[in-house]
Amino acid sequence: MILTDFANLIAERIRAEHRTLAARWFERLLDLLPVDARDVFPTESLLDHIPALILEIGTYLREPEAGAIAANTAILDKARELGALRHAQRASLHQLLREYQLLGGILVAFVMEEMSRLGVTPPPSETVLVVSRLHEAVNVLSQSTVEAFVALYTDTIGRQSERLEQFTRMAAHEWRQPLGALQFGVTLLSEANLDAARTRRTLEAVDRNVKHLVTLTHKLEAVARMHNADNPVIQEVSAATVASEAARQLREMAEARSVEIRIDDNTLPTLTVDVGRLELTFVNLLSNAIKYSDDAKPARVVDVTGENEGESWSRILVRDNGIGIPPEALTSIFQRFTRAHSLREELSHVTGIGLGLSIVEDCVRAMHGHIDVQSTEGLGTTFTLRLPTKGVESA
Repeated sequence: MILTDFANLIAERIRAEHRTLAARWFERLLDLLPVDARDVFPTESLLDHIPALILEIGTYLREPEAGAIAANTAILDKARELGALRHAQRASLHQLLREYQLLGGILVAFVMEEMSRLGVTPPPSETVLVVSRLHEAVNVLSQSTVEAFVALYTDTIGRQSERLEQFTRMAAHEWRQPLGALQFGVTLLSEANLDAARTRRTLEAVDRNVKHLVTLTHKLEAVARMHNADNPVIQEVSAATVASEAARQLREMAEARSVEIRIDDNTLPTLTVDVGRLELTFVNLLSNAIKYSDDAKPARVVDVTGENEGESWSRILVRDNGIGIPPEALTSIFQRFTRAHSLREELSHVTGIGLGLSIVEDCVRAMHGHIDVQSTEGLGTTFTLRLPTKGVESA
């Protein structure tokens, strides 16, 4: 049978079968993208984008003169959202282009199937016109998706370069002082007429600065890890278990300061979380609480407890009865190289470079959570972590 209005027929068939075509596309994407099936389109809204895009392609096939797709900002926004999603999933530009190539192939195959099923034999010119319009529509959507993807990728590269430059300046600044002290100590030790007492003091200074450099290196390494794009270990774990491991690592430090770390197994939640970041968060919060414990108090404690906040979110509280934080410092304690008690002479023995709480905030942000602090000088400090119970999905 010869059909002169072949484009309208195919347009109607695409609109009628747009969800079936979307399902075919979805199946092909599972073999293409570097994510699990449930993450290809992780929300109902995004999952509905695909049928909507195919539906719009059917409309364009029937009314190309109106520029239906290029003028439809709502549809183009959906295409851009797909670009943002694929960027967040760390897909490559090649994978993104291949995704739309698959869609074009599925639509052309559908046209061939319909010709066979309906027994339709349109003029070759109409068949070419329909296929050409299909590819044109797919290209318009692909362009919007790629533009959003590239814009986000460019922004990410820029921010990474800025962070690398900042990190390099930060490391150079912090290493300069202890390295200078070591160089001076080595020069003194090379003097033949150095007496025993001076030699001992110089060696102690060298040892102190070496330890400071080791600590600084570990801290800077942790900061670098927070901005690394490596694969985190996400698993379901008891927050009490992770907190207990952090406390075990700090046992000697706590005993030296007569600080008791109390972990409440009954209230702490079970989380699906990046275990390494959660452990690093506990280590830094607990070590801060130990360092700034109050010598004037006969009982020095740190309590780690939990609070229920529905099914999607959990709260973890790290509360101490230490010296507290000055009110004027509360707004800046999460900034790098900030020490709330740097001007108190009686705390000059407390070592640190002011990176611990910035690492904590980086960790919590990477776990899609939030951290707050409340503190009263002389009474103590409470850090409250708010974390998604089931990881990214509940966040």
